[in-house]
Amino acid sequence: MNMNRRNFLKTAGLTGVALALADLGFNTKKIEASTKEFKLSGANEYTSICTFCSCGCGMVCHVKDNKLINLEGDPDHIMNEGGLCSKGSAMSVVPNSEERIPTPLYRAPRSNKWQEISWDDALNRIAEKFKKARDENWIEKEIDNGEEYVVNRTDAIGIVGGAQNNNEECYLMAKMARALGVVFLEHQARL
Repeated sequence: MNMNRRNFLKTAGLTGVALALADLGFNTKKIEASTKEFKLSGANEYTSICTFCSCGCGMVCHVKDNKLINLEGDPDHIMNEGGLCSKGSAMSVVPNSEERIPTPLYRAPRSNKWQEISWDDALNRIAEKFKKARDENWIEKEIDNGEEYVVNRTDAIGIVGGAQNNNEECYLMAKMARALGVVFLEHQARL
């Protein structure tokens, strides 16, 4: 075929018109949207915060039959505006991993085996140990330059916040720590 400038422009113009006419019958955006709806039909949508670093990027999670089936960046979140880094994108592996331990484990002193315990038992053990450490290390008063001050604190416990906590949760955690006399309160973002 002998292609000169005039024939090239005619061919390019006719190809463009053919593609434009072909698009009238096929709306690819509707097709893409319908496949997304089909995948997520019947799934519950939850928003969450990425737990990998201290940025606190927002995520939209779709859960179906108690299993995470889709995870994407939250376009309405102020930190990431819909984008996720490679760690955040791979976060769906965490809840769906077969190596994830679904129940608390306890290893008795001098034992070489772990045993499964209930959540109530695990929380009760944590509360008992917390209270014991607080009571055994309670400082009621301190003397500085011959004067006695009431301090009501414990130096035996520290609390660390994480990136998955939002502002309200961090506020409540700090309030709880102060009520319990804990003065060592830190956040993951500063460490």
